[in-house]
Amino acid sequence: MGIQVDLEKCTGCGSCVPVCPFGVMELIDDKVRIKDGCNLCGACVDACTFEAIKIEKAEQKASEGYKGVWVFAEQRDGKLKSVAYELVSEGRKLANKLGTELAAVCLGHNVKDIEQLIACGADRVYVADDTALADHQEDYYTGLMVDLIHKYKPEILLAGATAMGRSFIPRVASILYTGLTADCTGLDIDPETKLLLQTRPTFGGNVMATIMCQAKRPQMSTVRPHVFKRAKPDAGRKGQIIKVDFKKETVTARTKLVRFIEDLSEKVKLDEAEIIVSGGRGLGKPENFKLVKELADVLGAALGSSRPPVDEGWISYSHQVGQTGKTVCPKLYIACGISGSVQHLAGMGTSECIIAINEDPNAPIFQVATYGIVGDLFKVVPMLTEKLKRTRGLA
Repeated sequence: MGIQVDLEKCTGCGSCVPVCPFGVMELIDDKVRIKDGCNLCGACVDACTFEAIKIEKAEQKASEGYKGVWVFAEQRDGKLKSVAYELVSEGRKLANKLGTELAAVCLGHNVKDIEQLIACGADRVYVADDTALADHQEDYYTGLMVDLIHKYKPEILLAGATAMGRSFIPRVASILYTGLTADCTGLDIDPETKLLLQTRPTFGGNVMATIMCQAKRPQMSTVRPHVFKRAKPDAGRKGQIIKVDFKKETVTARTKLVRFIEDLSEKVKLDEAEIIVSGGRGLGKPENFKLVKELADVLGAALGSSRPPVDEGWISYSHQVGQTGKTVCPKLYIACGISGSVQHLAGMGTSECIIAINEDPNAPIFQVATYGIVGDLFKVVPMLTEKLKRTRGLA
């Protein structure tokens, strides 16, 4: 792939020079020259009315023999995580567009409700059950997943952008010499090329980039939890559950899990909560988070935060909602003193009902809020808390 300037067509008008975002276009002797540093963005091609600049694309042929859509069905303590069902539901749509099968891969020990993956859309489920797979040993997961891909050759592989998915899926992609698009918020199939369209936020969430992996297979993506809705299970749906042998001795584990320490500061986990009450920079100081916590306690809700309070050390990172925190999709999200940056909205914008409390009527959060309260949160939140206490007989 490269860029060429036809000197016979070039008139030296210079219209391409100012549009180049990298400043690599220059006029020499009334002809355009391209310096080092061009990334083939195509801005100069669009600006040239004489069609003197062309980008030649190298012909790419996709790896042959790959077919089917796969989903990594993540589990914790033998229970399938919600992102597994979300990806199976979305994977079903992609498989239907390609006219192919959908399979789920579950690695663990004594994992329950495997049949629900079939009810939600999978045609088959590959299950590896071994005590060595219970604790998310990344080397074991990586080796086994690579072996399965070599054997069955899926065209697409999706996994959750969780701590587990972000850790071992890039290793799989590296070993297979294929591409991986991380933290996707949108997936689709191109109707002409049949390639996977992988959309993710970039440049701090200000730009949405759509990425394709043209030649290598499988096409791999990690997807943020709660981006897609879980489909209603069909109990009558039929599929195969295929047992996979795992030979521990064939994989060299370079790490050892000493123990797993659960974050006990969260009474209700953010990614599982149906109600979340979050505080932002508008709280002013860390002591004021107690107002938000009191409201969360009355509602039996999880306590969340935007990024600024976390950066200031007011609350731990485990409570952060947003592009660099956790993506959530509760039934009710209450934002207290949160302006609503693009990064925060990316983490909670799919909530079913959003209530925003902010004294700035022009705050961006009000553009996505179901209900907005323009007022001083130090007056509104305590009033709301007291009202709920009386209603629930807690006062």
